[in-house]
Amino acid sequence: MRRISWKKIFACWLAVCAVAVGWLLVEPQPVSAAEPTYTIATNNTFEPFEIQDSKGGYSGKNPGIEIEMLREIAKHEHFKYRLKPMSFNGDLQALEGGQVDAVMAGMSVTDERKQKFDFSVPYYTDGVEMAVAKDSNIKSLKQLKGKTVSAKSGTSSALFLKNNQQKYGYKIKYFDSSNTMWNDVKIGNTAATFDDGPVLEYGIKTGVPLKIVTKKPIDAQPVAIGFQKGKNLAMQKKVNAGIRWMKKTGRMQKIIDKYTKGNKTAKSATADRTILGLLRANREALLRGLWMTVELTVVGIVCAMIFGLVLGVLGIMQNKFAQAVSSMIIYIFRGLPMIVLAFFIYMGVPNVIGHKVPLFVAGVITLMLDEGAYIGAIVKGGFEAVDPGQWEAARSLGLPYHKTLTKVIAPQGLKIMVPSLVNQFIMTLKDTSILSAIGVMELTETGTVIISQNMEGFKMWLIIGTIYIIIITLLTWLSNYIQKRMA
Repeated sequence: MRRISWKKIFACWLAVCAVAVGWLLVEPQPVSAAEPTYTIATNNTFEPFEIQDSKGGYSGKNPGIEIEMLREIAKHEHFKYRLKPMSFNGDLQALEGGQVDAVMAGMSVTDERKQKFDFSVPYYTDGVEMAVAKDSNIKSLKQLKGKTVSAKSGTSSALFLKNNQQKYGYKIKYFDSSNTMWNDVKIGNTAATFDDGPVLEYGIKTGVPLKIVTKKPIDAQPVAIGFQKGKNLAMQKKVNAGIRWMKKTGRMQKIIDKYTKGNKTAKSATADRTILGLLRANREALLRGLWMTVELTVVGIVCAMIFGLVLGVLGIMQNKFAQAVSSMIIYIFRGLPMIVLAFFIYMGVPNVIGHKVPLFVAGVITLMLDEGAYIGAIVKGGFEAVDPGQWEAARSLGLPYHKTLTKVIAPQGLKIMVPSLVNQFIMTLKDTSILSAIGVMELTETGTVIISQNMEGFKMWLIIGTIYIIIITLLTWLSNYIQKRMA
């Protein structure tokens, strides 16, 4: 059996890093001054402002108020755009970090936000409304004392609840998506939910089993597109001109009326809601999300394996500095929660390097560093578990250090590592779901989008969970096969 050269492994790792860095530096940028391209963050579940189709895009007949508005403005003002759906909290962080040029997600203009962001001309006036379960007796804020209420993190609803918490004596739960928050009220975990009026009204119109109890919107505020403070002035000028043109011509009001009056955009209630029916209706979206999950897992684990092997080898070298470097890196990346690492790489690093980090690259780097640290500890432990007498015997026969490691220690250590490594592969597969927080459209995020459209949370999560279990079962079988072959 041909042995793998550790020098080649290290060279491959350096090559992968070089490709990743090169990808960051050569990310395509708009080159035409006449048709600039802007990246705009949206909210992945914020109907009727943004309504994603089953593919996670906005190509449907009714894509939402802001998407239709943006199409008109871009055409009139001669610019192109890329949409990046995320949670609202992620939208704001991406804008602060320079990963996007603007946020368009039913964003209320508040005094606090004015200190951090610039805003376009307002195009809508929005207010907070309170909704409860259909059989609830709660009718006012005064009845919420001692109870738990919910809002989406980073929104004007969350700010309103925080400012009035002491007055009304409730507890607050924060969510990243409306449909998850609403379902929490439906099943009785929270007494009431607070959300933007049009969003709640549209959700109830399309099947959400809640009722609005506020007589009129609370804390009504203008809605606008947000920009980085003092930046993208050319884009701001184009967007403002487009909004004014749409208002003047009546196009803006026509779009707003389409989604807030009548039932033209209501979803079909006659669709097949059985598990097989949901699978058929969302087959393409689920396959696309599954492919993204598998792609992230494979690329991420390959990079993590190389990174982990390097850390493991450094950890057993007869060099205290190398051992210290290995231990420090493993300690840092095992100690950081993966979601923190993902936000840091995708939204924090651009402030330092001056370039946007592509979403897929950010996901792979996150997996490489997080999973690689665990693999490094596994590799180090596997090598150290080999009988020390093997080292002594090989060195006494005149074998140099690197040959002793590759030809004597590594083959024995690998057998010890296999169960732990396969378990880490499975963990990597599951950890890809965390990347949905930065907008990666993998399997879990796909499920969230589908649920926002049909409100079939139990059935869709059952389908998603079953898909994960099938993949993990296949990996377990592969693990057992490899262990038998190596026995």
